[in-house]
Amino acid sequence: MKLASLKSGGRDGTLVVVSRDLRRAVKAPPASTTLQAVMENWNDLAPALAALYDDLNKGSLTGEFVLQPGDLAAPLPRSYHWVDGSAYVTHVELVRKARGAELPESFWQDPLMYMGASDAFIGPCDDVLLQSEDWGIDFEAEVAVITDDVPAGVAGNVAATHIKLIMLVNDVSLRNLVPAELAKQFGFYQSKPWTSFSPVAVTPDELGEAWDGRKVHLPLHAILNGKKIGSPNAGLDMTFDFPQLIAHAAKSRSLTAGTVLGSGTVSNVGSKNGSCCLAEVRCLETIADGKPTTPFMSFGDRIEIEMFDARGASIFGRIDQVIKQYSPPA
Repeated sequence: MKLASLKSGGRDGTLVVVSRDLRRAVKAPPASTTLQAVMENWNDLAPALAALYDDLNKGSLTGEFVLQPGDLAAPLPRSYHWVDGSAYVTHVELVRKARGAELPESFWQDPLMYMGASDAFIGPCDDVLLQSEDWGIDFEAEVAVITDDVPAGVAGNVAATHIKLIMLVNDVSLRNLVPAELAKQFGFYQSKPWTSFSPVAVTPDELGEAWDGRKVHLPLHAILNGKKIGSPNAGLDMTFDFPQLIAHAAKSRSLTAGTVLGSGTVSNVGSKNGSCCLAEVRCLETIADGKPTTPFMSFGDRIEIEMFDARGASIFGRIDQVIKQYSPPA
């Protein structure tokens, strides 16, 4: 099934069930008014939502309406826990190579991961508001999963059973703020402003054979100002799959229902299918020519992120955002 959240209904939105073709929707039953409530009671509430989804796909339902992507918040408008990995180590290796640094061997055995701001995600068509182009504005196209309650110390094979929903991510990064933050040896904060998600989150069965229980084996398309930057396959060269990432995050603590876990920038070896962020494009230019020529994003730039099934149908809907300047209050 496919689930989304309308912006109406307060900070946690109003949960709706969306048709497979992403054109129509119907509000969820009263017991399932928000996606967070569903994640906390998945086994009890998901069956009724799945039945409603089946009815919606069969024909008209009382109360159904035409879905407008601009009316949507993130599927989970805010989460108690947002953690992002760097599962594509080839991407990390490329970034380090561009600055002449070796990749520690441990990076191939132990995932990189950081905890991001989850108090307010932004919707798939919301503008990305930032104060300065000098901050080095970049997009990062990723895949993410949403879990139910995950116990501490969970094994990777068991962790797979806790994946309930899958969605796409634009993890906005401010590249020019990163070096000073990492130099403090205390992680990202200001360099990770807004995170946005696809219009809908889907249950794994919606992906069919493209989901093997661990990875999504489909290209992820990133389009900047109408030009394709890349469409690397999310199932290729993923050093750490989602169950491994979940097990890593839960090594010393449990994860609460509604935890969102991202894959990190999707990347294929040699970037043969293009890139899912400008930082990687610039690294390739530096390695080839000694310096980057592609600029980071400017005000007015438009980024689109989308994934299609084997028939060419959009699975999650499109992230479609414009970078705009923000002026703080006087």
